Amino acid sequence: MDSVLRAAAMYVALMVLFKIAGRRSLADLTTFDFVLLMIIGEATQQALLGDDFSLTNALMVIVTLIAIDVGLSLLKQRSKRVSQLIDGGPTIIVENGRILQGRMRHARLVEEDIMEAARSSQGIETLEQIKFAIIERNGKISVIAKEQS
Repeated sequence: MDSVLRAAAMYVALMVLFKIAGRRSLADLTTFDFVLLMIIGEATQQALLGDDFSLTNALMVIVTLIAIDVGLSLLKQRSKRVSQLIDGGPTIIVENGRILQGRMRHARLVEEDIMEAARSSQGIETLEQIKFAIIERNGKISVIAKEQS
């Protein structure tokens, strides 16, 4: 039972920490992000299993984590508020070629991040060509080009 409680506590703690870290932290993993994620995984493993490294304990922890994940996904389906709380919503960061600075700071993005997404998805070369840039719930940046006149 101790492992189940530890698993639930670690799930909640990691969800809160990654929510604080922001959506972009998991959208595109850099080498630094990957190394950090591996270290977090190792630290989490120690916290989840404690001194009991038995197969039974490991399976119990895995089943607990999957049950929490499935339970939350079902809860998100039934409640838009819970879905918004857990996953957030899309955020407009550029509107008609103008950067919305407050939202950019909150998302910890720089103009180069937007332009990279604009170039790769739409072939856009300047900020003025962007009608909207939106940070999606998964952390990716969607770019909608202005219509050519």
